[in-house]
Amino acid sequence: MEPEDVETLIEEALPESTADVFRARGEHDDDHLAAEVTSPAFEGETIVDQHQMVYDALGDAMTTDIHALELTTKTPDEE
Repeated sequence: MEPEDVETLIEEALPESTADVFRARGEHDDDHLAAEVTSPAFEGETIVDQHQMVYDALGDAMTTDIHALELTTKTPDEE
């Protein structure tokens, strides 16, 4: 799955969010992604819950198309 496709899935599922997805650096660049997601939906949520919201947004892609995802989440106030 291409980084742009992952960005689209996240941004469509989490209104007013921005997702920057790119290939993670390292020896497994082709199948390891990294994402930085900013969303007002994360306000008041724990990091674990924020990450779960992103995983939910990606649905089945997390088990079929994405091998690994390094995830950073924050609210707009944390930018």
